[in-house]
Amino acid sequence: MRVRGSVVSLDGSKLVVHAKDGNDVTVSLADNFAALAVVKSSMADIKEGTFIGTATVTQPDSTLRSVEVVVFPDSLRGTAEGHYPWDLGSSSMMTNATVANAVKGVDGQTVTVTYKGGEKKIDIPANVPVVAVVPASKDDIAPGAIVFVPTERQSDGSLHGGAVLFGKDGVIPPM
Repeated sequence: MRVRGSVVSLDGSKLVVHAKDGNDVTVSLADNFAALAVVKSSMADIKEGTFIGTATVTQPDSTLRSVEVVVFPDSLRGTAEGHYPWDLGSSSMMTNATVANAVKGVDGQTVTVTYKGGEKKIDIPANVPVVAVVPASKDDIAPGAIVFVPTERQSDGSLHGGAVLFGKDGVIPPM
């Protein structure tokens, strides 16, 4: 489960997020959870050898069109690598992979990405949000910060997370 919204509070390893549906959601974070700032990036940062994550939707002609791109630092290379269903619409997928090549086009660019067990060709329109993830301090996660928190539901129904991605300098995480 992915939690998206604004921080109500962070007390040690207990994060409360006011979710987009209007409810407050509590997430128990790992003691050593990662604080990752989401900052503005650009198409120029999507080049051969870069590890990216991109949510896509399948077009009528079966091609994949990106709806957002996250550029990962080398220290996070391989994070959640693969191509799998995502929750940004009924036909959305997430692909975390290495850019094998990038071809600039009239309205953006097309990239071929490779991951363990596969390869995908993805069209990235020029108007798609491109952000980068950078290591940050847990102290930077303040009330009101817009966050994206990947979590796992535990057998008791609680949510557990190992990372908090938060917008910095006015950036809203598009994930």
